[in-house]
Amino acid sequence: MIKFLDLQKVTNKYSTEINNAVKQVVESGWYLQGEENQKFEQNYSKYIGTNYTIGVANGLDALIWIFRAYIEMGIMKPGDEVIVPANTYIASILAITENGLKPILVEPDIQTYQIDDTKIENVITERTKAILIVHLYGQCAYTEKIGTLCKKYKLKLIEDNAQAHGCIFNNCKTGALGDAAGHSFYPGKNLGALGDAGAVTTNDELLAQTVRTLANYGSSKKYVFKYAGRNSRLDEIQAAVLNVKLKYLDEDIRKRKQIAEYYIKKIINQHIITPVVNNWDSHVFHLFPIRCKQRDNLQSYLFEHDIQTIIHYPIPPHKQECYIEWNDLSLPITEQIHNEVLSLPISPVMEEEEYHYVISIINQWEI
Repeated sequence: MIKFLDLQKVTNKYSTEINNAVKQVVESGWYLQGEENQKFEQNYSKYIGTNYTIGVANGLDALIWIFRAYIEMGIMKPGDEVIVPANTYIASILAITENGLKPILVEPDIQTYQIDDTKIENVITERTKAILIVHLYGQCAYTEKIGTLCKKYKLKLIEDNAQAHGCIFNNCKTGALGDAAGHSFYPGKNLGALGDAGAVTTNDELLAQTVRTLANYGSSKKYVFKYAGRNSRLDEIQAAVLNVKLKYLDEDIRKRKQIAEYYIKKIINQHIITPVVNNWDSHVFHLFPIRCKQRDNLQSYLFEHDIQTIIHYPIPPHKQECYIEWNDLSLPITEQIHNEVLSLPISPVMEEEEYHYVISIINQWEI
């Protein structure tokens, strides 16, 4: 079986360095908010190109704390609106509603799967306070038009960079394009920990301080609590693992792009739509999504030929039970994508014969 993602093989690639890093943490006797955290925050800020990185427990918390910080800073208040792509993973939406803010769902571009910047201005109201762009599948969602709209209407630009570590727009990495960004280091990400982990990046000193305080029970001084916060800290072991893997991130991205380019050139089955890539710097291929009207049949066929695939994502947020108030919304482009998309195996440890085999089997498929 060709696994969708062989995490054990990914970890083994760096096993000596990871084992040494973890051993050092264990032997140090310091397991939270120590040197590895400081080192990772410094290294990641340098890599992304921001003044501040704040390690937190996971990617969802990273986004939650950004919105909560803006509320504590008086920049937003419950009931304010946040524009967000309708076809995102639900975490992007949860971070908004968790803070009593109102998500305004905007359809994506059918070619890129990113938020359609031509549809944003029509939904901006007096209550709109931010645009949350999601660099879905590893492709940059930012456009000059979105930047212009944020300036025109004085909106905060927040990035969900959970899937796009290392992605570049005009020599600037995603995660440094807006006012703040949330990052996930879930094990399956391009930069993945050995458990849950996340971070916030920003150039805003007050925002950074507020996020760090909120994620530490609301305290910046021991036993003194400015906010009613929560415990959401990046532990030392995960920080140590990330410090090792960050060194190899660009190398891993190059391998992903090599596989993606080969997929795009060699998949010639007329029933398959491969990703549209306008700028190879602006895609890091966390996922390689294809589209097919007979998606479920294709997935079964590939499984029968020992190829594991995953659907990202089978049910869009507005059709989920937890947002039942949206269930009657009609978002045809979003629904089409969720009904047709299928992610093929892609990773920095995928062997040449494996992706050649995937292509061969796909090209032989007939409806």
